[in-house]
Amino acid sequence: MRTDTGDLADFVAGLPKVELHVHHVGSATPQTVARLAERHAGATPVPADPQLLAEYFTFTDFAHFIEVYLSVVDLIRDAEDVATLTYDIGAGLAAQSVRYAELTLTPYSSIARGIPAEAYCEAVEDARARVARDHGTELRWCFDIPGEAGVPSADVTLRTALEQRPDGLVSFGLGGPEAGVPREWFAPHFAAARAAGLRSAPHAGESTGPETIWDALRHLGAERIGHGIAAARDPELMAHLRERDIALEVCPTSNVCTRSVPSLTEHPLPALVAAGVPVTINSDDPPMFSTTLNQEYVLAARLLGLDRAGVAELARQGVRYAFLDDARKSAILAEIDAYLAAAIG
Repeated sequence: MRTDTGDLADFVAGLPKVELHVHHVGSATPQTVARLAERHAGATPVPADPQLLAEYFTFTDFAHFIEVYLSVVDLIRDAEDVATLTYDIGAGLAAQSVRYAELTLTPYSSIARGIPAEAYCEAVEDARARVARDHGTELRWCFDIPGEAGVPSADVTLRTALEQRPDGLVSFGLGGPEAGVPREWFAPHFAAARAAGLRSAPHAGESTGPETIWDALRHLGAERIGHGIAAARDPELMAHLRERDIALEVCPTSNVCTRSVPSLTEHPLPALVAAGVPVTINSDDPPMFSTTLNQEYVLAARLLGLDRAGVAELARQGVRYAFLDDARKSAILAEIDAYLAAAIG
């Protein structure tokens, strides 16, 4: 039985969840961005007025989104900024009943701006410990290659991952523009990361077609795909993802804001689910897109016609595809089951 949007939003707010695709700098709140912009006034195009940020975060296309995103990256100037940002993100996730999150970090961007790799890793680990202590939410890291910076950035990202190996690091990723950035460039880096025990979770098939996803599977050994919505255009690919049990990290509002999808009503999420492709619901860069993980769950429920039990199953799906040990998965799944049972009486 379906519930109205208000009831469902209340249910989602308390539902134990995981977040598998959310970017570090992209999760900076308008207040944090404005504070950093004021601190670095004159050296950044980012407005220091939170009210003006909504207009600044209105994107014409994916390339414009990347341009704006990098201008915010440039506001993170020292390890203290890194730690503060990370802790605030963790606290914000905890407030949405997120029990576990894999935060996509791009260490290269900070290292290239003068923050030593060791200091960067110490900062995020310090924040991770404090978030667990203060809020009970577990943070883990996906070290992400910024594709627009090419192979040299991949070299730095891999070296940081293997030499620093922070305790929270679980996976290796690839983000940034897809067009003009072949996935195979980074095959050696992903092979080395996987050999060291890291999981493979590259972006693919958000702003380009299905072939980018095939390339991520063939060349990068992808175990989950960031976005991957272009799979809906390729029945063979959808069958492959279903049969190999490879999940997509779907972020509906993000796809519309970056113009990768014309509108929410045209989002391919229902087609992917109908084809049996495993999907998880995530928020990507929530403040930049004026959304939250909770809002993404409500949107997904609307697109898929789900009631509370269906939404709880979406949350379970996220847990199942997390790079997390079985015991912790079981604990979060039990929380979801208990919450649903209490909600439906």
